[in-house]
Amino acid sequence: MAHLVLLGDSIFDNAAYTRGGPDVVSQVRKALPPGWTASLLAVDGATTADVLNQVQRLPVGATHLVLSAGGNDALMQESVLDTRASSIAQALDYLAEVALGFERNYRSAVKACLRPGLPLTVCTIYNGCMPDPQYQRVITTALAVFNDAILRVAIEHALPVIDLRAICMNPEDYANPIEPSSVGGEKIARVIAEFVSGSKSYSWATRIVIG
Repeated sequence: MAHLVLLGDSIFDNAAYTRGGPDVVSQVRKALPPGWTASLLAVDGATTADVLNQVQRLPVGATHLVLSAGGNDALMQESVLDTRASSIAQALDYLAEVALGFERNYRSAVKACLRPGLPLTVCTIYNGCMPDPQYQRVITTALAVFNDAILRVAIEHALPVIDLRAICMNPEDYANPIEPSSVGGEKIARVIAEFVSGSKSYSWATRIVIG
């Protein structure tokens, strides 16, 4: 039996935010073909540093892994957006320093996920749904440096990437500014189930050539 395991944070562990609606893992189980099952090891509030512990608890028989981590790492660095800078160059340098730290931690998380030798898919960090349009622009721009790190690490390891920014794009996809609702969760679950199980062809997807 194929056994999918969801790792990471509240993008998958969203039951507390669905107001009684189905959470992502139950939606994944429903969307998977017969003969598949899914387990949730992701934990609300987890950061990249917590992924190793999750991997160490993989159930016997796990066959596929999907990781969504990094959003809480970004939240922990939100204060950098209020840091005074004398120029745009200095502000970008502050952001670059934060991004370097995140990349180190994300690399460690991916390394832990690769250790069991199972197929791994990673997810980008979505942009959220901030009530203030101007702040949404700032957050979206800042998250781009985190997502760049995720994409580069994925490319280096030839890992498939599910871009959550292109999946959760509407206000109804969010239960609050940063958590997925049942509506958004269903979209995420459907893409995960279709891609990992191979029940839908994604041959149209962008290919990145590195040499």
